[in-house]
Amino acid sequence: MSSAEVVLGFLEETEPWRLRSPQFPSKVGGKPAWLSQTGLPSQFDLECEKCGLPMVFLLQVYAPISGQDRSFHRTLFLFCCRTPECYSHNDSRCMKVFRSQLPRKNEFYSYDPPPDDEPQSVSEEDHNVLSISGVKLCWVCGCPGNKACSRCHTVTYCGRHHQTVHWKHSHKKECLSAEAPTVAASPLLFPESELVTEPEEEGKEWEDGEDAESKGGGEQGSVQRSTDGPSSADTLAEADLEEMALHETEDNKVFQHFKKKIASEPHQVIRYSRRGCPLWVSPNHVPSEEEIPSCTCGAERTFELQVMPQLLNSLCVDSTGASIDWGTVVVYTCSVSCNHGNQYCSEFIWKQDFSSDQQTQDKET
Repeated sequence: MSSAEVVLGFLEETEPWRLRSPQFPSKVGGKPAWLSQTGLPSQFDLECEKCGLPMVFLLQVYAPISGQDRSFHRTLFLFCCRTPECYSHNDSRCMKVFRSQLPRKNEFYSYDPPPDDEPQSVSEEDHNVLSISGVKLCWVCGCPGNKACSRCHTVTYCGRHHQTVHWKHSHKKECLSAEAPTVAASPLLFPESELVTEPEEEGKEWEDGEDAESKGGGEQGSVQRSTDGPSSADTLAEADLEEMALHETEDNKVFQHFKKKIASEPHQVIRYSRRGCPLWVSPNHVPSEEEIPSCTCGAERTFELQVMPQLLNSLCVDSTGASIDWGTVVVYTCSVSCNHGNQYCSEFIWKQDFSSDQQTQDKET
């Protein structure tokens, strides 16, 4: 795709076999459908940097690069923590993203794609697959895990936390039982849906032609000074008020652009535009070039996709208290999509939250 093109992602219900078949699905929730079956992220790689608990799979996007053989198959995998308290304002340490890519000729998949109109031989039991290419997987999250149940030795986990979850959920009754194990999904997983895409229609720009990253404001946000000869203290207070008013104008301007931009497709859950520009919800907490680290190969990282706040409505995470939350989650990847063999490569993720004023304004509208 061209750098200017934006592709939107939407959730769609589909047959379970499509989400676990060799069709390289883009999907949300459930367990990850790993691309390369070796070099998976380690248990440590998938731990939340705030609470230390294992993250769970959020979504994956199949994003091959045309004309680049090493990226003939290419998928981005996003993980997040399920602990609401880890979602501090504008703190990205509760989320991670990994890139996996393979050439067309590889040891895992056929050179030619499988037919799209025929169900694959994927049973419900395969959803709880315990290993791939000799790598043991956690029953709860589908990530690498070699900690086996000490009683039955038939299931493995990424750590004690997920072992405890499974024990309380169903394994306490099934362990050493002659009955078939329960195939029910883990209670920690997000609801599973296919992620379908379509190009964003052109001509959906902001009415006044301002750029999404424009700070704007000018004299619109100024506060009139008193003509009564204020003291130096009063002058400082007025300067602070003027700065606050300008900030509010800028904040509102970017937020209104965000809302207008998505108004024609309000159910979009991702925006994809490799080397394009993200759609920010606020002028605050936007990363500078210096804050986006280069890839380990030395190439710069550029924008590739963002997760929209609309996805939260489908994750069943709403609560009266603290909950998983974001304004947008922006993913930056290696600009040359460098090759790490079959290894999964960690990329850069940036979480931007709504301000309290924006949340109030959104509810009112």
